[in-house]
Amino acid sequence: MSESPGSPEPREAKRVVRTAVIGAGGFGRHHVRIHHGMDDAHLVAVVDRDPAVRAGVAEAYGVPVFADVAEMPDDVEAVSIAVPTALHREIALPLLRRGVSTLIEKPMVRTLEEGRELIGAAESSGAVIAVGHVERFNPAVRALKEHDIQPRFIEAARVAPFSFRSADVGVVLDLMIHDIDIVLHLAGAPPLRVEAVGVPVLTPHEDIANARITFENGCVATLTASRVATKVERKIRVFSPDAYLVVDFGERQGLLYKKSADLTVEKVLEMRRGASSLADLQGAVFDGLLTVEHLTVPSGDALTEEIRDFLGCVRDRARPEVSGQDGLAAVSLALDVLAAIRTSPTAG
Repeated sequence: MSESPGSPEPREAKRVVRTAVIGAGGFGRHHVRIHHGMDDAHLVAVVDRDPAVRAGVAEAYGVPVFADVAEMPDDVEAVSIAVPTALHREIALPLLRRGVSTLIEKPMVRTLEEGRELIGAAESSGAVIAVGHVERFNPAVRALKEHDIQPRFIEAARVAPFSFRSADVGVVLDLMIHDIDIVLHLAGAPPLRVEAVGVPVLTPHEDIANARITFENGCVATLTASRVATKVERKIRVFSPDAYLVVDFGERQGLLYKKSADLTVEKVLEMRRGASSLADLQGAVFDGLLTVEHLTVPSGDALTEEIRDFLGCVRDRARPEVSGQDGLAAVSLALDVLAAIRTSPTAG
């Protein structure tokens, strides 16, 4: 049956990518769920050392499960790696060398040498590396970037109760690294100077940390992270010469304050002389010279978007939203923060 004139062209079906997930406990189980539910992915293997995890995956999804990566089918094209950071290089390197694209959960690696080795292997084989900085796909972060604000000062806070996971790393590589990646994404310049303090509370590693990062273009960022808080908070504030933006990642909402070119000290003083009260002056400023916009943050699952971006790049051999180089840059700055903590006056 022929299509009627003027009917839309049929959409070209996306090539289905054969995928696997390595590490299906903790955060990895979400990778399994999303890979299994995607039309353009065929989840052919899940690898986990824990027999109970393997049994649960097999029962829930009917997917072949394996205890070792070596048992995985040879025709897998792309994998999500969600194992402890110490195992990232060991698992990812052989796969990348044979051309299997990898989405590696953050932090990408423990050392810069490990990261360079993975990137080199991917470049040699043509494989894609993406790094799981999922906040890049948070609709709130995308809304922040779309307003094209040139930041001069950034303040980020990320605190949460202790989760009893990621105990192999401290709070800098566990939580702060999310904001490190976002700040690198927004600042638009390399970091110049890092100052930091941090203390252990429940683990041998730092559980609370604060860092002040100065960038080459003069932008300054302060980052606070804690995994021993009594509540969850994920906020970022961005200040520029012409605007102030605050975004709450958890509540998925934000406010943008923008000033008119007419808003100057001289203009406010002139308006103050003509105002009969402070309320009148405030109303005049907000009505005519300062706008407040409630940001519309669309709904969306950031991890689904991250995996969708990764698979699209595997098909097209394109650069992911968060590439291996981006992931390594975040690790590099996180290591600088840890070095600053070790040399701070508060270090024990």
